[in-house]
Amino acid sequence: MSTPPATRQAAVLFADIAGSTKLYESLGDAEALATISKALDVIRQICEDHGGRIVKTIGDEAMAIFPNAANASYASITMQTQVSAMKTSKGAPLAIHAGFHYGPVIDDGKDVFGDSVNLAARLTELAKAGQTLVSAETVGVMSPSLKSRTRTQDSHTVRGKQNDIAVFELIWQESPEELTAMAPRATTKAAKLTLTHGGRTIDLGPTVNLYTMGRDAASDLVVGDRMASRQHARIERRREKFILIDHSTNGTYCTVHGESEVELRREEFTLRGRGRIVFGHPYAEDPSESVEFDVPG
Repeated sequence: MSTPPATRQAAVLFADIAGSTKLYESLGDAEALATISKALDVIRQICEDHGGRIVKTIGDEAMAIFPNAANASYASITMQTQVSAMKTSKGAPLAIHAGFHYGPVIDDGKDVFGDSVNLAARLTELAKAGQTLVSAETVGVMSPSLKSRTRTQDSHTVRGKQNDIAVFELIWQESPEELTAMAPRATTKAAKLTLTHGGRTIDLGPTVNLYTMGRDAASDLVVGDRMASRQHARIERRREKFILIDHSTNGTYCTVHGESEVELRREEFTLRGRGRIVFGHPYAEDPSESVEFDVPG
């Protein structure tokens, strides 16, 4: 009997092409299908660029999974921006309505299941063209800068949920009108990250753009764990943030202090607070080769 896939934390996102029925009426079947397919291709590329994976596309809808709420947030902002700039052959703009939720999921590598999937789908149904809606729980794990881009949409009755759900809109447009009543943006701080491994302390700052980790002797940080790949993972600096990116065979396991361990497989994770990184297996299996990280608040 095969072992059922384990539950893990992830962000599930749905994006629908708005008004697809009207597209078929105004453009005809062939051109409407081509237009929708082009928009879905844009969405797919954006998801991959932000460390996500398209789970499936059904008609005019795409479903994607991301390792965290930050990746899903920036992906949704980018896809709203790029799809809204697209036009049909008759000059009509395209739009999407989207929704996502960060929570426990069952991911078997082909499909994703669980209540988080259902909630993300319901949020997408509630969203209007040009809107991205997220749950209050998802906003709760966002960084201050992302939280400042959300505004409450009150509570909604959601099909399949006994209690009303608090809903927020993630703002992607940068006009003064769209940012009305939102909190001011957090001041950008200089990038700083401290890694600790085997008694060695490594300080990464704004002059470091790339830091590699793996069993290969040429890596910036050489890992002795036999489950680690030769070129296992890297850390990239993107402005004031440090992003952990897995490109290993067995995965990278990352834990932020006080939160559940996250498994990354060809995915990326924005390092925040204090935590640890383990190569090729969960921390509980062998803590000896873990790397501690500290990102100042």
